[in-house]
Amino acid sequence: MYRRELKIGSSTLSIETGKLAKQADGAIIIRQGDTMVLVTACRAASAREGIDFLPLTVDYRESTYASGKIPGGFFKREGKPADKETLTCRLIDRPLRPLFPAGWTYETQIVGMLISADTDNDSDVLAITGASAALAISSIPFEKTIAGVRVGLVDGQFVVNPTYTQRKVSKMDLVVAGSADAIMMVESGANEATEEEMITALETAHAAIKQIVAMIDDLKKEVGKAKVSVSAKVIDAALRADVEGKAYEPIADAMRIKDKLENYAKVDATIAGIVKSYPEEQQADVKSIIGGLKERILREEILDRGQRLDGRRFDEIRPIWTEVGVLPRAHGSVVFTRGETQALVTATLGTDDDAQKIEKVDGESYKRFMLHYNFPPFSVGEVKFLRGPGRREIGHGALAERALAPVMPSQEQFPYTVRVVSDILESNGSSSMASVCGGAMSMMDAGVPIKAPVAGVAMGLVMNEENGKWAVLSDIAGAEDHYGDMDFKVAGTAAGITALQMDIKVSGITMDIMRKALEQARQGRMHILGKMAETLGTSRADISTFAPRIITIKIPVEKIRDVIGSGGKTIRSIVERTGVKIDVEDDGRINIASSDDAAAQKAISIIQELTATPELDKVYMGSVQRITDFGAFIEVMPGVDGLLHVSEMANYRVANVRDELKEGEQVEVKVINIDPSGKVRLSRKVLLKEGEGTSPKYPGAGDAFAASNPSYGDDRRGGDRDRGPRRDRGPRR
Repeated sequence: MYRRELKIGSSTLSIETGKLAKQADGAIIIRQGDTMVLVTACRAASAREGIDFLPLTVDYRESTYASGKIPGGFFKREGKPADKETLTCRLIDRPLRPLFPAGWTYETQIVGMLISADTDNDSDVLAITGASAALAISSIPFEKTIAGVRVGLVDGQFVVNPTYTQRKVSKMDLVVAGSADAIMMVESGANEATEEEMITALETAHAAIKQIVAMIDDLKKEVGKAKVSVSAKVIDAALRADVEGKAYEPIADAMRIKDKLENYAKVDATIAGIVKSYPEEQQADVKSIIGGLKERILREEILDRGQRLDGRRFDEIRPIWTEVGVLPRAHGSVVFTRGETQALVTATLGTDDDAQKIEKVDGESYKRFMLHYNFPPFSVGEVKFLRGPGRREIGHGALAERALAPVMPSQEQFPYTVRVVSDILESNGSSSMASVCGGAMSMMDAGVPIKAPVAGVAMGLVMNEENGKWAVLSDIAGAEDHYGDMDFKVAGTAAGITALQMDIKVSGITMDIMRKALEQARQGRMHILGKMAETLGTSRADISTFAPRIITIKIPVEKIRDVIGSGGKTIRSIVERTGVKIDVEDDGRINIASSDDAAAQKAISIIQELTATPELDKVYMGSVQRITDFGAFIEVMPGVDGLLHVSEMANYRVANVRDELKEGEQVEVKVINIDPSGKVRLSRKVLLKEGEGTSPKYPGAGDAFAASNPSYGDDRRGGDRDRGPRRDRGPRR
């Protein structure tokens, strides 16, 4: 077994090989704390004929045994990949894919398995590094060693690979993958971080990446296998020159057409005509030449002529129009259109029962905010089967959700579960950022009090590494996305960044380029926020009439059992009587949800009766429950008794309590003391007017009470009570 280790963050990062999965071409166990990931790399025995792409598959799975748990559900085994697993697959794939050499057509597979999980260290960045290390020691050709780290900003300090606890209070959650020379991939969520904070975080990440890459390369020197040789197909120079001479101008003219479908149709027709003009045996090479020519046209148009194919300035955003409230029954809805990208985005409000239960190796949790992204084939004019969400849809949805999560109101402020759905109706550049903009507007239309509107923009980069020329492009579309050197998505509020995603195809970019891209993205974001505000600038004052009304009340924690009742009997009774939904929180918050306000108020009244507590100096009409020699116990509210001492019954000396009160009798009393243990002391005497008492049945609250209750004033000591003559008590005091 061969092992290397390095101090990263607050713990040790180690990689080892030679112990497990020895028949794999490359196998690495990467560990930090007690979190361990086994990552393998394998290739087919021979190249796949007749293809011109990289047949790479990346899989990552988490088993609950890693944290000592048994899966929930009926089957008791892991099922389809959870979103966390899918997103980790993407984190591994995106920085690796550009680093395979041209012409590599062997079926290649990376498999990551979480085999141990602690409560401090996440496994996703470990899987990125482990995949790179497995490829490095294998026979698979791989141009650069990379590594992955996470950076947090905790109490003003940048932390590499923060723990779960630190991430909960961190201002940002930044995942970075890169080589010793350059950053290759960034995935980030942030709580309105500034551009300079993001730059510093990237520099911190790259410094740690360099150390990890050096460790992997050191292990590679000792155990690395000889790499399989691969060479790209060489195309005859004369044929290349002939094709480029014929095709350059016609294809360039077609690529300058602004309408996407017309552009694509013209380009395809032009290419088809040129390909047919050559013998069949040369047509495959001709197609390959033209593919490279399209990229060259884009680059020369931008770097040499200083213009974009569609005629826009480098920092120009395509026209935007929006419309809210387009769906009459949805709680919130918007159509967001930017150029030829269009999203129909809806927001739906629900109760705590609608929150999504997430079961992961690090424990269970509930999501109150969800964003789901759909990309139907008609959005790009194609015909395909409609299936469940793929990795791209899950990834784009997660990015948009991450961008909007920091502005969501707290559960105390807005006790709703919120689901946003973005259906892409047209696509030509950054539908994920359209989902961010539409998501914010749909929630504002639904009356969700988000902290601030959020907008997103996709940035691009075209760079000539030989002469150092480069240009940053705002709101990339079409060929700029496909043939450019960077896909850089930035979302945020007017105050700062909430999400960032970056993939780079060139060997590296300077921090000057990064600063330029972030500043240009900020300007584009502010422009889009302004366009959104023209339609809807703030959240509506009230939620949709079709959304459930949730009223939150607070009760003492010790009263929760009174509301729930034995086996839930009481709360079920309230639900049956009123038709509302009731959610009880551990801190005493009770959410009552109903579209019928009268029903909700009735439920609140019942709960308040069940949980009410006496108030000092307040007068209550109570019922005599029990009489003793020293006084009587009066029920002033359901389940709450207070002591009416004999000395507080009347303005005269009471010799016999039973002569004054009878069990079941209604009597008006005032709370005069509540001791720390909750015992209540009552007084009837303080309610009697000076000189009253000849008929103690009249409480001192006044004649109005007696007048409105004539039977209440009957002298119970008279003959109609058959209790004999009144005993002489002597003069009154």
